[in-house]
Amino acid sequence: MGESADAGPAEPGPFEPLIINFCCNWCSYTGADLAGTSRIQYPPNIRIIRVMCSGMVHPNLVIDALTKGADGVLICGCHIGDCHYIDGNKKAESRAEAIKLMLTDLGIEEDRFRLEWVSASEGARFGEVIREFTEKVRALGPSPYRTH
Repeated sequence: MGESADAGPAEPGPFEPLIINFCCNWCSYTGADLAGTSRIQYPPNIRIIRVMCSGMVHPNLVIDALTKGADGVLICGCHIGDCHYIDGNKKAESRAEAIKLMLTDLGIEEDRFRLEWVSASEGARFGEVIREFTEKVRALGPSPYRTH
């Protein structure tokens, strides 16, 4: 029997970011589903959390995710004028500005957060948003709050 040499610990691969993606139930989550059923390729770095409306994503949820190890947070909602809750996406838009200010105060790059409008029929757009955001976060490197 041949002897096998112990290869030692595996070399770490390139940095792969963990991205939390809050998707509104009515448009963006359905757009993500369309991307999947259409076999549109995008990086597997996201963890989708379905919320009823992008306006329900409190800034504390974003800050919590980023200070507990996520490398990026993406909120996807209905296009302005198409919100099933009338103006939830406008609320999300105003909260996004507050989130960016909070990130600056915490020493976290603003580019680790993004708000996008993706409709139910925009599976290809969903894939493109995920690809772009993943590349941007990958270029930033690991979050300063990442523990592993």
